[in-house]
Amino acid sequence: MRGEFNGLKALILQENDTAFYVHCFAHQLQLVVVAVANKHDGVSDFFEQISLVVNVVCASCKRKDLLREQARERVQKGLCSGELEIGIGLNQETTLVRAGETRWGSHFNTLTSLMKLFADVLVVLDFVKEEGGSLANRQQASGILAYFKSYEFVFYLHMMYDILHLTGTLSKQLQRKDLDILEATSMVRGTMEALQSLRNIGFASILPKVSSFCETHEIDTLDMEELYIGARNRRTTKTNKFHFEVEIFNTVVDMQLTEYRDRFSETSTQLLEYMGALSPCDSFAQFDKSKLLKLGKLYKYDFDDSDMIDLEGQLEIFYHSCIKDECFASLKGISNLSRLTVNTGKHRSYPLVYKLLKLALILPVATASVERYFSKMKLLKTDLRNKIGDEFLNDALLCNVETEALAKVENEKVMERFQKMSARRGQI
Repeated sequence: MRGEFNGLKALILQENDTAFYVHCFAHQLQLVVVAVANKHDGVSDFFEQISLVVNVVCASCKRKDLLREQARERVQKGLCSGELEIGIGLNQETTLVRAGETRWGSHFNTLTSLMKLFADVLVVLDFVKEEGGSLANRQQASGILAYFKSYEFVFYLHMMYDILHLTGTLSKQLQRKDLDILEATSMVRGTMEALQSLRNIGFASILPKVSSFCETHEIDTLDMEELYIGARNRRTTKTNKFHFEVEIFNTVVDMQLTEYRDRFSETSTQLLEYMGALSPCDSFAQFDKSKLLKLGKLYKYDFDDSDMIDLEGQLEIFYHSCIKDECFASLKGISNLSRLTVNTGKHRSYPLVYKLLKLALILPVATASVERYFSKMKLLKTDLRNKIGDEFLNDALLCNVETEALAKVENEKVMERFQKMSARRGQI
């Protein structure tokens, strides 16, 4: 995509040197988590063990049935003892969720299911350890079981759950079709602040949850003031608190924050800064005519010298007319401002301002819509359809991508339309 010579970015810039490249926010978020998982040995080993246990537990129907039966018995005991409540949507049957290779947001679902089925997974691992079909399988299950019953694993489990919970929420929001770039930038900044808050006070809140989880599943807990015992049972000179707080928790969260700042550094570039001046939020509190004029200069083929002179006057009048109009008082984004500008006819009175709005709206960097289109295209344009025409491909993509809109179309209207297109012998 970003190849210097033959990448899509380079090819587009050959046709239009005023095109601007901004990386997909949702994709960058995935790269943040991937980078941390690759750079920190403990996190890398943790996710590797998670992947192994999913493969071991889901390797055969017999193990899946055993996991399901253990979960059913646990729910029954909880209901009889009053530990679990009865209600709609509660105590649903679940299984271990396999994490996707390209979507690291799915790892949060894997950790959630593992925390719910942890006791049942231990039973299945015990079964494989004793009854495995081969020595390699039994040894693998024994190693996973020993790791799962360690305090360090439980700590990693809760730490990564809290971190992925924050990034998972952001990932879902970034994939909304109606999310504009300014809102996405604000959400990224909010997530970074939430991670910084987790860095400051998160360790103290995680320890009670880790201790409670260990007591529930009969896992030995550690005294944070005692000396840490490392690999091969070697006692070190550092305490358990220093190891888990400084070497693991603070290090992993700091790596997350560093990756966020590196990956999302585009939010501080001039292009996004200038676009922020178009925001109608809080009665155009961020409006800055000088920044909008600089934004117009970036698009030299859309605004010539005379247009820039007219744009300055239109911006001044447009701003004062909007802040006096109650209809523009409660807008939430550039897309809402653009729609209301058309509805009120201001796009005809201020054509250059409206052109700025359209230029801001053609940057779909905040959502994963473009990736969805390419994914759908791979499903449609296969080897059997390698000569498909552009018009038919566009129509097929429209039907596959805009499924929500097409679901509202009634079959009777479609049949009526085809019936009227030409004379037919029979009634459709």
